[in-house]
Amino acid sequence: MPYSIHWDRNSAIIKEKFPGLLEQLGRLGRDDPGDIRIETAASGDPTLIIQGISIHSRRDPKREGRRLAETLNGTGPLIILGFGLGYAVEGILEKTGFSPNRPIIMVERRAGVLRKALETRDLGSLLSAKSLIFVLGGTEDGITGALHFCETQAPGGNASPELIRNPGLMQLDADWYARIERHIQVWTSRDAVNQATRRRFGKRWVRNGSRNLEAIRDLPGIGRLAGIVAPQIPTFLAAAGPSLDRIAPILPAIHKRCVIVAVDTALRLFAGAGVDPDFVVVVDPQYWNSRHLDRIPLPKTCLIAESAVYPPVLRHPCAGKFLCASLYPLGRFIEDRLDPKGRLGAGGSVATTAWDFARQLGSSSIWIAGLDLSFPGLKTHFKGARFEEQALSESTRFNPGETRSFKALRDGNPFWASAADGNRVLTDRRLSLYATWFENRFHGTPGLRNYRLSGEGLALSGLITASPEELLVLPIRREEIDRRLGSAFSQVRQDFMGQRQMQKRRVRYDAALQELVQGLTQIKSLADAAVEILQGTSSPDCAGTGKDPQRPWPKEQKRECVFLERLEAINREIAASPVKDIAGFLVLPEGKQKNPASASPAPYGESSLKRYQALSEAAEEQLKQIVRGRGPT
Repeated sequence: MPYSIHWDRNSAIIKEKFPGLLEQLGRLGRDDPGDIRIETAASGDPTLIIQGISIHSRRDPKREGRRLAETLNGTGPLIILGFGLGYAVEGILEKTGFSPNRPIIMVERRAGVLRKALETRDLGSLLSAKSLIFVLGGTEDGITGALHFCETQAPGGNASPELIRNPGLMQLDADWYARIERHIQVWTSRDAVNQATRRRFGKRWVRNGSRNLEAIRDLPGIGRLAGIVAPQIPTFLAAAGPSLDRIAPILPAIHKRCVIVAVDTALRLFAGAGVDPDFVVVVDPQYWNSRHLDRIPLPKTCLIAESAVYPPVLRHPCAGKFLCASLYPLGRFIEDRLDPKGRLGAGGSVATTAWDFARQLGSSSIWIAGLDLSFPGLKTHFKGARFEEQALSESTRFNPGETRSFKALRDGNPFWASAADGNRVLTDRRLSLYATWFENRFHGTPGLRNYRLSGEGLALSGLITASPEELLVLPIRREEIDRRLGSAFSQVRQDFMGQRQMQKRRVRYDAALQELVQGLTQIKSLADAAVEILQGTSSPDCAGTGKDPQRPWPKEQKRECVFLERLEAINREIAASPVKDIAGFLVLPEGKQKNPASASPAPYGESSLKRYQALSEAAEEQLKQIVRGRGPT
């Protein structure tokens, strides 16, 4: 059958289901990868040969696809690395009856290969199946977008993905597919990273948040600053990477032309240059992170913070203070009842939060320095950063500062990747996770132009490399910037700081605090009751079982049934509590088990007992910290 007939049928389905894909094929699909041909396998099915490499079996490609399908055993998204003529996907769909209950992401580097498949084979059944996603060529961020879509839209999309690799196609484009796999690994490592972070800092977040509850009542949110900068006024974002050193001499000139947003770790560079950023962003809860502000007065700078920062941060002298929406259940509970603050993206780094704040200010362009997400020149931060000073001050003969730098480079699973200037640069798994976050956001805001002022950092799709000279030819706007910011701050004071507004918030705050304490007390009591049941120290109570009293049960069966009903009743009360997420925040799941504050643990046993005990302890810890945070009454 002529290829054009297959193409017509297949493209008609693609036009309906994947219109963006058809546009890509029309633009790129005729660019064959060179020396590509279709041969007939021994089974009579077409097989693909590229540059002498067999992409499928020369004997029976369909059978090969079925064998690959039989190796699958997970529940998360399926990722096919190298679509070829589609035999692997077809085998999977045959196994599931062409109705997959898990997403299938088909990744193909070469548009010409996919076009050849659509010309060569009738793929109508395959293309008509549900839960299919194509990632075709281009940059690696497409796979991240597909995984994000699966997580939010598709059943089973939040489980770990399972890979099927086409060795022939991966051999042809080894570097590209290696980057795809690295993106997938970074994506799947998020949960482990989040759990480790929560295990390490969970109690610190609770302590800080409990002491900063009044700040939620008394400080305005960053939502009141959205759009205060005109689109034609550029914003300059200073992260703390090594390349920040390059712009130190021109900071005064940048200040004349841009609204300046700095991360807290970059603040020392501005102090040394005698330049006041308009905003500084602080979100890290640790004590040592608060030291980035040491002896740096901020008379012209507004502090942007999250409510779980180390408490002295919110007492630092500055021109103004604004809170973003809390990342943690305790802060969100109070905010929801008092004053929603406005969300900022949380990609795990202060730089991600600072970029999202800069985006919300309203500029149509953000010029960025220090966002290296790598170790150019094997350096971790700009010269003079607090991390560097601390390492040098604590340096000894047997533990020099270089040892700390070496550990920072070594301990993050480092690897070499492409830099923006075309060279190679050392990065690691954690920084790659941030890079994935930025690439998704850059492509998700097409009307915003993002420029980097150095090409020595990690290459990021959507981040344009520009020279400092291109920024310095922009018109001077400092007078206009100061006027706009001053007007916005004045309006916030009028709308938020009035006596009537403050009194209303005090009343709502007291009510929210009372609800919080009562809710945590109730959950602790319920968890303790569940522990008593599971330990067998609570006597069964037949009342309210709903069973026919004329049909008595054997003693042990009756006891078990009553206990189970009482546990289910406790679970329902916990699940209905408005503070269940707060109580369960410090309860770390064991393996794949769910949080006992939000789901019924069944079957009941030793693991359930441990989770209820942990829930009781967590609620007690939260209550203790809230009482300490309120101070003497």
